[in-house]
Amino acid sequence: MNEHEAWRVVGTPSAGGILIISDHASNRVPDDIDLGIDPPLLDQHIAIDIGVAAVGQQMAEQRGFAAFQGNVSRLVCDFNREEQQPAAIPIASDGHAIPGNALDHAGHEQRLDRFFRPYHAKLAELLGKYPPALILSLHSFTPQLESHPEQKRPWQVGVLYNEDDRAARVAIPMLEADGLCVGDQQPYSGKLLNATMNRHAEAHGRAYLGIEIRQDEIANADGQKLWAERLIRICNDVALKLQA
Repeated sequence: MNEHEAWRVVGTPSAGGILIISDHASNRVPDDIDLGIDPPLLDQHIAIDIGVAAVGQQMAEQRGFAAFQGNVSRLVCDFNREEQQPAAIPIASDGHAIPGNALDHAGHEQRLDRFFRPYHAKLAELLGKYPPALILSLHSFTPQLESHPEQKRPWQVGVLYNEDDRAARVAIPMLEADGLCVGDQQPYSGKLLNATMNRHAEAHGRAYLGIEIRQDEIANADGQKLWAERLIRICNDVALKLQA
């Protein structure tokens, strides 16, 4: 594993392969950062996309697949935001204040220099050096938000995209054929939140598949194995169809 404070690479990236990108794969908080929150919150969705690290790591064991994963909690630095957005270093998430992120300008810039900018620089380097046939943007979502528990999310998986829906249009019928409840631009729209893919995929014409898995689907080892195998198959099929 190739690792930095802000990112880790699992497996061996290859030109013409598939790169799995998970911005929110870790709940790690460096020892010198105090977020000022209750520690149990670090095991919840506001801190990490539950299950995606294990799914990506299992997929990266397959030849032609590699995973690029965020190596700190999204509460330390949210890589799936525009750099200039306040949410890149959130002061609140799903109704919880993050007092340790109430930084002055110098502190905000220091956090971006330490995590956000190295993450995106390394990702740009990998994509330039090893152009993939397909990027898989892998996230997970909660069955409902803590701040809006009445709003249930029935989709087992969502497919997100902004302007480039090439891979989405191929993948959605494949996921439905597996008997899944599939959300097309659910539980939210990729036209509203797609920062990493907008920057590294759409801006360069790179094909990508944005996948959000409901957390209870990948909360244990059996579910993680099932989804890793499913996504290996689907990503290979999508990549082949896009190249045809």
